[in-house]
Amino acid sequence: MCLYKWYRYGCFSVTSIVLLGYCLVMKSPPQINPTFEPDGDRCLRLHYGLKIDAQTSRRCLAAAAAIEQAGLVGILDVTSSFTTVAIHYDPVQFAPTPYETISAVVKKIIKAAPDAHLLASRTVEVPVCYEGEYAMDLSYVADTCKISCAQVIERHIGNHVSVFALGFAPGLPYIGIHDEIFDLPRRPSPRAAVPAGSVAIANRQTVIYPNVTPGGWHVIGTMPIALFDPDHPPYAFLLPGDTVKFTPIGRKEFRSIHSLRS
Repeated sequence: MCLYKWYRYGCFSVTSIVLLGYCLVMKSPPQINPTFEPDGDRCLRLHYGLKIDAQTSRRCLAAAAAIEQAGLVGILDVTSSFTTVAIHYDPVQFAPTPYETISAVVKKIIKAAPDAHLLASRTVEVPVCYEGEYAMDLSYVADTCKISCAQVIERHIGNHVSVFALGFAPGLPYIGIHDEIFDLPRRPSPRAAVPAGSVAIANRQTVIYPNVTPGGWHVIGTMPIALFDPDHPPYAFLLPGDTVKFTPIGRKEFRSIHSLRS
C-alpha cells in the first residue's frame, strides 16, 4: 500500500517543502488533536503543534494513513510532514462549501482512526563510515561541540531515532531528534555538490543525501547503500515512521557494501 504520493511524483508537494526545512524543535507539550486551516482553496492543513519528535510524527503519519485508506473521491494527495498533514482536494467534489465539508469529513476519519502508537513501523540499521574522506566535517563538528571526534560518533549512534519525513530530493530522509549538543546551524555557505550517501547533521537532525546535490549540512559520515530506486518498490530505503539505528563501519566494509550496488 502506498501511503505517500511522493513515490509517484518524486518529492513532497510544494506546500510541504516550504515547511520541511523550517520547523523548530520546540519545548512544548504534545498536541493530540490537530487544528485545521485552509491553505488556499484546494488544500486543508492539519497542525499537530510545533514540537518535532517521534510522537508528533507518528500522529501525523497515522492521520495521513487513515485519510488515504478512507478512499474519498475528490482527495488528490495526502502529504505528512514533521508536524502537519496537507490534504489536497478537488473543491468541486465537496461543493457548495468545500472547506467546511472536507474538514467535517476528515475530523470524523481521524476520530475513528486507530491510536498513533498502533501504527506499524520497522527498525532499520544504517551503516555509516565515519572515517577520513567519508566524514569531511567531523573534525569541525567535534571542535564546535567541544568534544572529540570519537564522542561525536558515539552520540550520533547512541540512541535510536526516527524518520520524520522525506523531501528535498527523492528518498532523502529527515531523521531525529538527536542529542542537544548537535543543535548546530547549517553551514554559512552551502556546498555546490555533496557526495551521494553523505550523512550530515544540523538542528539536531540527520539527513542522508541520496545523490550528488547541493547541501548545507555538516557531513560526519557516508553510508554505502542506495537510498532511492525508482524501479523497485517501495522505492526508498528509509520511510517515514522508520526507527533508525546508525552503525559505524570501516572503509573496507564500506567499499564492500558499496560494490554490491553496481
